[in-house]
Amino acid sequence: MSVPSDPAPTPAGFGGELRYFFTALGYFTRVPLPGWLARWVGFEPHYLHAAARYFPLVGLLVGGAGALVTWGALQWWPIGVAVLLGMAATLLLTGAFHEDGLADCVDAFGGAWQREDVLRIMHDSRIGAFGAIALVVALLLKWQLLVAIGTQHGPAILLGVLVAAHAASRTMAVSYLATLQYVRPEGKAKPVAQRLAGAGLGFALLCGVVPLWLVSPSFFAAAAVALLVLRVLLGRYFVRRIGGYTGDCLGMAQQCAEILIYLVASAWTWS
Repeated sequence: MSVPSDPAPTPAGFGGELRYFFTALGYFTRVPLPGWLARWVGFEPHYLHAAARYFPLVGLLVGGAGALVTWGALQWWPIGVAVLLGMAATLLLTGAFHEDGLADCVDAFGGAWQREDVLRIMHDSRIGAFGAIALVVALLLKWQLLVAIGTQHGPAILLGVLVAAHAASRTMAVSYLATLQYVRPEGKAKPVAQRLAGAGLGFALLCGVVPLWLVSPSFFAAAAVALLVLRVLLGRYFVRRIGGYTGDCLGMAQQCAEILIYLVASAWTWS
């Protein structure tokens, strides 16, 4: 995305919100925008601050695409193959954006103790043993948990949980923008890493809460409690190790939250 030398004023109104949404879509996914739409949006760096509120909505769309591919594949192949194809679709859509954050964080937290060393390793694009193991475990966990959910509770629950998990996990991750400090003076996530509050935070929370509630009110309650506990524990860990968060930390939080939702769903007694 090209960045003009003189940033345009921050847009307002419905047109401005559309720009922020498409900025979020362009930043958090690999979805190509038509040339005319990309030119209209502009992709100014300071748009990313306002675009953060649409992170969970983008997750809802990614989860919906994964659910659609999974549903289509279920018409032809066994559930294990269908779930794997759905997962592949979400990875293609996001460019493994959040999985990369998980790998970087595990490499950094596992490979260093001093704050400066942790941040240095986290910034390194190369993957180490810790990160590779974390990726394999995370992907296998998602695959097996989703297969278990579909086998035990049926395709409807599987698809609903898949969509809800992608939205709610991103809501938990973006909620750190409201409470923690971004620890790098510069970085790819710096424009996003502004305090999220007010209507923007409310919209982000709504995008995560409603899909979980629509799956089942009782499941929503169980998943919400689990996510709150995870948020507190991860947040304290980030602060203790590096004094706040980075963009990679948000990716790690999203991945952990998504897996936790699948764990709750696979163990939940659906009536």
